[in-house]
Amino acid sequence: MSISFSNFKSKSLRFNPMNTIKLLLLMFSISANLLGQNKTIGKLIVNDPAFYELIDKEAKIEVLAEGFNWSEGPVWNKESACLLFSDVPENTIFKWKEEEGLSVFLKPSGFTGIPPYSLEPGSNGLIINSDGELVACEHGDRRLTRMALKGGEGKYPLADNWKGKRFNSPNDVVQASNGTYYFTDPPYGLPNREHATTREIDLFGVYKVQKGGPAELVIENLSRPNGVALSPDETILYVAQSDPDAAFILSYPIKSNGDLGEGKVLFDATDMVKSGLAGLPDGLKTDKNGNIFSTGPGGILVLRPNGKLLGRIETGEATSNCNWGDKGSTLYITADSYLCRIRTKTTGKGF
Repeated sequence: MSISFSNFKSKSLRFNPMNTIKLLLLMFSISANLLGQNKTIGKLIVNDPAFYELIDKEAKIEVLAEGFNWSEGPVWNKESACLLFSDVPENTIFKWKEEEGLSVFLKPSGFTGIPPYSLEPGSNGLIINSDGELVACEHGDRRLTRMALKGGEGKYPLADNWKGKRFNSPNDVVQASNGTYYFTDPPYGLPNREHATTREIDLFGVYKVQKGGPAELVIENLSRPNGVALSPDETILYVAQSDPDAAFILSYPIKSNGDLGEGKVLFDATDMVKSGLAGLPDGLKTDKNGNIFSTGPGGILVLRPNGKLLGRIETGEATSNCNWGDKGSTLYITADSYLCRIRTKTTGKGF
């Protein structure tokens, strides 16, 4: 049983009389969940029968909470058995826990200045690092930070500049087992995005940060780098590009010093975008066998390590991110106004 609720703020961040209707819908949603009847959305689209090796034919996309402005960055806290995720426009990190439902974990989450700042000022991608700290990509404060989940005081920057220039808006991050972070820096959190007069870096890069060191540029030729993930053996960095004219999932070999070799397009989703399917390549994760679960046109694209498309977990919404939780076989999904989950037959990297 789970009780879901939302923050009821409209997309325009202003009062909206439709919130009364949302409240009534929420009351119905809570009643249904109390009866164990979670709302479901979407469907499974199968391109290859091998899809069913990873997802059961009867698996459903369950809605755990809804009404968000733009949900993002889910991460499972193993110690507390709860999910943390961002609502980027609302500058908030939420917590969801089975039997307890939803609560505000941190606000402000990514912008500590005087609003308004931009359409997406809050935190975006989240991870829990090898020290058990919450690491956040902060759009408005234009930095990568860490903070203790228990008994800590405040946030500490991991990276807030490249060669003395402030980042655009760090978006997503992953950490290798040796401690190295890789993160992307597109313009989505800036006022007026790529046209922002406050831009200090004239590219949208992918960076690495090694322990105690500065941010180092490792990819400089992408138009909209977004999600990042590692292969199970950590020899490959996957990068999603959210460019509708070049909607790619790319792979880069990782060198012994943490730098990257020449990248290649692993999967081209551009035609899927042009066909009208909602969404772009965004957050992505891998399972223990190297299969890739990437947001993209039509929900979650399920790919073999060689880039072969097995099928889609079609949410029916523009889908931002996903991550493994529970004991590693539940895939939590953030899809526009929804927080969802689907049970799988595989286990995610890190479990």
